[in-house]
Amino acid sequence: MQSQNFQVTLLFDQSPKEVFDAVNNVRGWWSEEIEGGTNKLNDVFDYHYKEAHKSRMRIIEMIPNEKVVWFVEHNYFNFTNDDTEWTGSKISFDITKKDTKTELRFTHLGLIPRLECYDVCSNAWSEYLEDSLSGLVTAGRGKPNKKEAKKKDTKKS
Repeated sequence: MQSQNFQVTLLFDQSPKEVFDAVNNVRGWWSEEIEGGTNKLNDVFDYHYKEAHKSRMRIIEMIPNEKVVWFVEHNYFNFTNDDTEWTGSKISFDITKKDTKTELRFTHLGLIPRLECYDVCSNAWSEYLEDSLSGLVTAGRGKPNKKEAKKKDTKKS
């Protein structure tokens, strides 16, 4: 029986190290709004996209050039009945050499079809991975969410 967890597999001409480094450059492919460390075991980082999605990730496994796993410590969606749907799930990046290629297998363990956010979230992950992360790996440039402009304080002293 096939797993219902959301999964995407990508192949690259680049080395496992180049793919690993790109995965850990989360600001370069997911969001420039990431706050916190993203490249060593036990780093914790916060993500948000406008008021729609906020999450806190902890890196719970890291094997250089082979694997990275994030644990979703906290999650909030403003568009689902259960606004914590991702909380407690894991996001895994498995990197392996396949002949002359490097395979990246992304799995969001816990993002399954019965969840309300499945369609929106799986489509978003697909776009981030197939377009943005792939661009970062192959061309050195991803398409992350841009930093939001800070609202100016209009109060006069």
